Amino acid sequence: MDPQGARAFILDKLRRELPAARSYHSLEHTLDVYASVVDIAEKEGISGDGLTLLKIAALYHDAGFTEQDLDHEEAGCRIARAKLPEYGFGAEQIELICEMIMATRIPQSPRNKLARILCDADLDYLGRPDFIPIGTTLFKEMRHYGVLKSEREWNELQVRFLERHKYFTRTNKESREPRKQEHLLEVKAWLQANT
Repeated sequence: MDPQGARAFILDKLRRELPAARSYHSLEHTLDVYASVVDIAEKEGISGDGLTLLKIAALYHDAGFTEQDLDHEEAGCRIARAKLPEYGFGAEQIELICEMIMATRIPQSPRNKLARILCDADLDYLGRPDFIPIGTTLFKEMRHYGVLKSEREWNELQVRFLERHKYFTRTNKESREPRKQEHLLEVKAWLQANT
């Protein structure tokens, strides 16, 4: 396996091919998820090949946005299946990576520990201090693509999303869930104040 080569390939592809209007699903988001995966995996006791596959899944999880808007997870898996054999990844490893990528589709549906870590890393920001600035990039992206029109619609969506979302790892349940609940109350307060 040549994880460094696989990493260099996908980071270059994301840098060159992600649409500029993807203010949230950006190279920065991918690198943020990668950093969160490393942090959560360490706390959850993941190392060796499992950690390598998890890191690659984090780097490829939104790569499909370079090709299409809808069902970007499938497109990301197509990219992984096409490119990862060139870097020495076997069919079984690639399928595990794709299983992790597919688990991040909303609503998230992880079926193993590695997928649970990737899902939590993908939405780690919900329980962090940078919730508002990161959320603002998602609002901007959704508004650009015509998914939402107003800040009110955005905050109503955030309330629904935060109420339904759950973290899967012990690490994020302990370290992110309490702050996420505070954010939920803040968004509800905004809606109350802006009726």
